[in-house]
Amino acid sequence: MGIDQIQLNFNPSTLTIMNIAIALIMFGVALDLRLADFKRTLSSPKPFLVGLTGQFLLFPAFTFLLVLAIQPRPSIALGLFLVAACPGGNLSNFLTYLAKGNTPLSITMSAVSTVIAIIMTPINFMFWGSLYPATDSLLRSFTINPIDMFVSIFMMLGLPLVIGMFIKSKFPAIAKKMNTFMKYFSIIFFVIFVGATLAANFTYFIEFVGMVVIIVFLQNLVAILSGYFSARAFKLPERDRRAIAIEVGIQNSGLGLILIFNFFDGLGGMAIVAAWWGVWHLISGLTLATFWSRKEPKTPSIEGGLHV
Repeated sequence: MGIDQIQLNFNPSTLTIMNIAIALIMFGVALDLRLADFKRTLSSPKPFLVGLTGQFLLFPAFTFLLVLAIQPRPSIALGLFLVAACPGGNLSNFLTYLAKGNTPLSITMSAVSTVIAIIMTPINFMFWGSLYPATDSLLRSFTINPIDMFVSIFMMLGLPLVIGMFIKSKFPAIAKKMNTFMKYFSIIFFVIFVGATLAANFTYFIEFVGMVVIIVFLQNLVAILSGYFSARAFKLPERDRRAIAIEVGIQNSGLGLILIFNFFDGLGGMAIVAAWWGVWHLISGLTLATFWSRKEPKTPSIEGGLHV
């Protein structure tokens, strides 16, 4: 049986728990946010807009070109399109801080890209997936209602974001106490989630992971480089470049896995791509952040402005 035919196993009750856990992670992120963070972005929108363009336009487009060049199996290609359509991952803020990047920019990008992803993730995924003939036919074999996907993403990301920001605004002391716990929880949960997915399907993973290692490496490299050099092309300071590169390069593959089990019955190539992304972007992100942590970013010129 080929990778396009296998379906990874995940207990339905466990899947429900995972949906709730993803929502709790987003709730934890929201406890760090205030409306002032969004207002700050509007007062200096250039870095933010460059970052979002890299996240939702450049990276999915470059992924499409990568798929055209390599022509992987259809389920693998569909997994790549889904990962490219997801918002930034919940570890990007920590990695940006470690890399001496613009952490406030990273936090704001994470929050706003998550809100935008409620609409853009289904649109991007269906658009690029339908452009590639092999994945278009695969998409048609499933009954995918974009509205259902929108509602699912909203329940996991949008609603917890609103609730978390409300608590931050109305009960700041409680939010502060909860915040530390939720940060640890998000990291531990992500590792357990990916580990549980791999453990429950270890035989399939070992058999087929070799088919996705190189292409996930290339896709992640494309994400990081497209983020960094698009920021450089718009003459953003080094701290902004680092933040945008990490934000685009660290994808919410946990959300991708949940969507794969919710809407595609754990389709083999898609699930293995998303699971390996969950492992690999931790390695690449920590490696890049550690490298940058040893190099002080150049101070921006006066005319470029100081971004903090």
